[in-house]
Amino acid sequence: MADVDPISELERTLAGYPQERYPLRHAAAQLHLGVLLTNAGRLDEATVALGVALSLFEPHRYPVEHAKALVTLGATLRGAGRAEEAASRFQSAADLFRRAHLDLEEGAALFNLGLVETETGEHDRAVQCFTRARELLDEKRVPAQAAAATRELGGALLLLGRPEDAGSILTQAIVIAERAEDISGKGAAANALGLALLATGRTPEAIEAFETAVGASPRRVRPEGYAIARCNLALAYLRQGRAERAGLCARQAAAVPGAPAAVVGQASAILADPQSRPRGDLLSVLDDEPVEMWLRIIGEDLMRWTDLGASERRAEASTWFDGLPDRPAAEGDLAEALLGALLELPPDELAAVTRSLLEALDQRGDDDKERFASATSRAMARFPIPQWTRLRATFSGIGAEIGQGELWK
Repeated sequence: MADVDPISELERTLAGYPQERYPLRHAAAQLHLGVLLTNAGRLDEATVALGVALSLFEPHRYPVEHAKALVTLGATLRGAGRAEEAASRFQSAADLFRRAHLDLEEGAALFNLGLVETETGEHDRAVQCFTRARELLDEKRVPAQAAAATRELGGALLLLGRPEDAGSILTQAIVIAERAEDISGKGAAANALGLALLATGRTPEAIEAFETAVGASPRRVRPEGYAIARCNLALAYLRQGRAERAGLCARQAAAVPGAPAAVVGQASAILADPQSRPRGDLLSVLDDEPVEMWLRIIGEDLMRWTDLGASERRAEASTWFDGLPDRPAAEGDLAEALLGALLELPPDELAAVTRSLLEALDQRGDDDKERFASATSRAMARFPIPQWTRLRATFSGIGAEIGQGELWK
């Protein structure tokens, strides 16, 4: 059975409820249609549908329904870049909800108004909106919305040049988001908190906040949030004088597919710093970290490798091999951490990264080949049988394809 287009289906429903005969049903359907059209990006059509709904939900007879339609129209106008008109609709809706003593609805309308004020640079007004929204959005009833209002209030204070006030509010936003189990909201609040802490010179605490933001924004789940937090983390490390860490984070941020232009620009500026190197930060970073952290750090960078072209991956692998002779005492633990990180990749990516490693290894001398193969084989033996089997099959299969069969018997 063919999928039914919800917009077409609703338009057929509308035809069955002519507004002259069924004004309220027609208005409700037009409101729903406006939502669907907005979500589909058909904003001009959505504006027309919502205008019909507003005219039928007369404010003196149906103030709450009229206010709900105003909020929806405000969102549509905001999406169309018509900020001033959107702000007017949100303010009118908030006034109607206030008269109806609907605190949550008034808070939501003021929250949306605050977003518009922020976008237009009216940060004082935004603070007023978010402050009132925060009061109205009861944390026990709507914790995620309360967390969002608190987070946006902190962000507005930060934009006003009040980082200390912002830090206090954003710390509360993280706590509320955790209670609401709003992981993405927690990440956004932690990222803003990091900026506030960085602005007040509290760099170690800023690094902790950015690490929290990165952890709440997995690269494959929330790539934009990951890229932003990782880039800010790079800036914090650079402020702290940890150039290798800064370079590694900047590379990881810039490599995220579709990373915002501002992130790519800031990451590029960090990598252009005289202290930065073309590559090779990974092993230097590991030198300063306990062994138990190596798996996570290598895993984060291998995810970056998976988005590189084959030649770039080989270059990264070659740099890895360049640094191993300087760390003979760590070769076993490094091999184990590398293998553990490889196992966390999906099968296709495991194969691609392993191939790049072995192709880079093929360009090295016999002693280097034997040393890496020996350390890797010993490290494989530390894994449970199913993982050992998978690793062995991957290395021996790819090794045989590129003429390294003897190394990986």
